[in-house]
Amino acid sequence: MSSPLLTTLRRRWLALLCMTVLVVGLPVSCGVLQHTERELLFRIEPGTAGWYRGLPKDVQEFDIQSPHFKGGQNLHAWWWPAARRDAPSILYLHGVRWNLTGQAFRIEQLRAMGYSVLAIDYRGFGQSKGDLPSEASVYEDARAAWERFKALQPDANKRLIYGHSLGGAVAIDLAADLAAQAKKDQVAVPARGLVIESTFTSLGDAVAQVAESNLPVKWLPVRWLLSQKFDSIDKIVDIDMPLLVVHGLADAFMPSRFSEQLFNAANEPKKLLLVPGGTHNNSMSLGGNQYRQAIESLMKSKPAQMAGPFKRSGTAPDISLGSPPSTS
Repeated sequence: MSSPLLTTLRRRWLALLCMTVLVVGLPVSCGVLQHTERELLFRIEPGTAGWYRGLPKDVQEFDIQSPHFKGGQNLHAWWWPAARRDAPSILYLHGVRWNLTGQAFRIEQLRAMGYSVLAIDYRGFGQSKGDLPSEASVYEDARAAWERFKALQPDANKRLIYGHSLGGAVAIDLAADLAAQAKKDQVAVPARGLVIESTFTSLGDAVAQVAESNLPVKWLPVRWLLSQKFDSIDKIVDIDMPLLVVHGLADAFMPSRFSEQLFNAANEPKKLLLVPGGTHNNSMSLGGNQYRQAIESLMKSKPAQMAGPFKRSGTAPDISLGSPPSTS
C-alpha cells in the first residue's frame, strides 16, 4: 500500500476518532452521530477500483435476496467455481472502503490455490442495493450470503469462511453464530474452518490505536463512545472450528498484535501465520506457498490438533505458525 494511501487511511481513522468527541461535547441526536460514525467507518468508495481489469469469463454474477432485507435491497455476488468440480469453497467477506472490484486480486489468488469462491458486496457497496451499512447490517448480509453458499457448496466439510480486515470481524461473528446454532441443534458446525487476515480485536481497540499517537484526544474512552463495536475478541472463543489467523508484520494500518491477541484467545485447533514484510493487503501474495499450505492444513485438521509449523526457507525471517512471539 502506498504512503499517500496510508496517510489518507490514517486521517480517516482519526476523523472517526475525533467524531467521538461529538458524543461528549455536542447536543446532537444519537441517530445523527451514529450515521456520521458509520460513514467514517465504512468510507465507501463509489465506482470501480482503479486497478480492476474486469472479471474472467467463468465468474458468475448474481444477486442474493433475503426476507430480512427491505424492499429493493440485495447483495451483489461473484461465484467463481474452481476448475476441479469437487474443490472446497470459500465464502469471502471483505473489509471497508473498496467494493468487489477492489478485491478481485485477492479473490483471484484464492481461486488459483484451487478453491471455488463466493464473494459478496455488503448492502451499500458496489452494485449491492441498500442503505449505509452498519455493524448489524453487515452481519445480516453475511448470514444471507451463507444461505446461498450452502446451496453452492452442499458439503459442509468443504466450506471455509474468509474475512479480510473488518471482514474478519464479520467472519468471526458468522462463525460464532453458526457454532451457537449447531450447539443448540446438537449437530456439527456446518463449516470446515475460518481464515481471518489483517483484522483487529475490536473496533474500539483499532480506534484507540489512533488515539495513542494523538495527545489531544488519547484520553477519550473511545471503546465506550462508539456505537459500532465489532467485538471479535469476545466472540472468537465461541467459533468452535479450526482457525487460521494471518497478519503481515509490516502492516502500518492494523498492527499484527491484534491478530496475536485473537489467536491467543481462540481455542484449538488454530494456527498463526505472521508474514515478514507483509502489509495490510499483500500477505496472501507474499506468503505464497506457506499461505497455501496453511489453508490446506486447516482443511485437513481435526478438532484436537493441526499439523506443525511452516517456515520460509532461505535467509528471510521465518513465517511463524503456531504459538506467536512474545509481545510487550
